Amino acid sequence: MTTLSTKPPATWAGLTLDRPRVMGVLNVTPDSFSDGGRLDPEVAIAAGLAMRDDGADIVDVGGESARPGASPTPPEIERARILPVIRALAAAGVLISVDSCHAETMAAALDAGAAIVNDITGLTHDPDAAALVAARRCPVVLMHMRGTPATMMGLARYDDVAAEVTAELTLLIQAAARADIARDAIAIDPGFGFAKHPPHSFALLRGLSRLAVLGLPIVAGVSRKGFIGAASGEPEPARRFPGSIAAGLFALSQGAAVLRVHDVKETVRAVRVWHTIVG
Repeated sequence: MTTLSTKPPATWAGLTLDRPRVMGVLNVTPDSFSDGGRLDPEVAIAAGLAMRDDGADIVDVGGESARPGASPTPPEIERARILPVIRALAAAGVLISVDSCHAETMAAALDAGAAIVNDITGLTHDPDAAALVAARRCPVVLMHMRGTPATMMGLARYDDVAAEVTAELTLLIQAAARADIARDAIAIDPGFGFAKHPPHSFALLRGLSRLAVLGLPIVAGVSRKGFIGAASGEPEPARRFPGSIAAGLFALSQGAAVLRVHDVKETVRAVRVWHTIVG
């Protein structure tokens, strides 16, 4: 049995983790739950550069919506959407993660200049994904989800959501190790809103520090999620940034290392104040 350290690494993806890091969300899709419509490459590139200028440490580029109930996007369409954007942003020096569960898309994105793979299925969807990540020796985010975006909400049943997410992430980490993915390449994402109803996401957020037993950097993606809207009474995702920032700062207090957000400028400023306070 592998012994897990509870102390996260000091660096990940070339970034020191002595302060919170911000990952900006760039959805090059027509149908993401809160910010789709950036299908024009020039619009998407400008948005990514603005995120960089606003203080994002990473820009996470995706071409397939993962909103609840979403239908799959053919990988060739996904690649056509994101590769011109990744090439341009990489040429401008932006640190890019590719949000994909398809090995061919991951490979093409890495060839185009992306540095990180962010897979909502934890490298379980595509049987070639883990080997690809291992061969490329790139950082990877393993996210917790059950089922697919189309089926996941029917699988949202937990007795102790923090314990069960930790156990299921442990299996993903062990599978990555068997595929020869270096442990220091891995970050974990508990998957707020993915196969989790609002009470599950809030319980997971309150129990986020329990994931420290895994000894890996935690990426927290609470931005604009439905559970934020449920608590704040804001039905429009794009107007949920106050609640998103509140939840994100709480996630940092529970040990998150990276916040994955839509509202980069507001979050970066809030994180700077939070970090100044806590030291």
